[in-house]
Amino acid sequence: QVRLVESGGGLVQAGGSLRLSCAASGFTFSSYYMSWVRQAPGKGPEWVSFINADGGSTRYADSVEGRFTISRDNANNTLHLQMNSLKSEDTAMYYCAASRSFTRTRDEYDYWGQGTQVVVLS
Repeated sequence: QVRLVESGGGLVQAGGSLRLSCAASGFTFSSYYMSWVRQAPGKGPEWVSFINADGGSTRYADSVEGRFTISRDNANNTLHLQMNSLKSEDTAMYYCAASRSFTRTRDEYDYWGQGTQVVVLS
């Protein structure tokens, strides 16, 4: 059974930091590209960041470039998102998602987690 379980969300003051994690099981994690996607209340999904299968290539949305860092630990089937200098507009549900190649298209992700909530207080 495929599972992606996010953790690490919470309440933080603007300017603070959080580290999100995503624990993967039930599929060959090291063969998949991984992304973080967020959805703010009343808005559509927004792709945040991507990392390729071996961790050697990453991409970021302009809105988080320079503040967020994506990483992965293939030995432990875990994905991370280090979020620094958080802003109120970063408030959203954050999801990890797996795909066979780089994509920002929701329908092209093979697996999704249930999400972890991030609330940034201004």
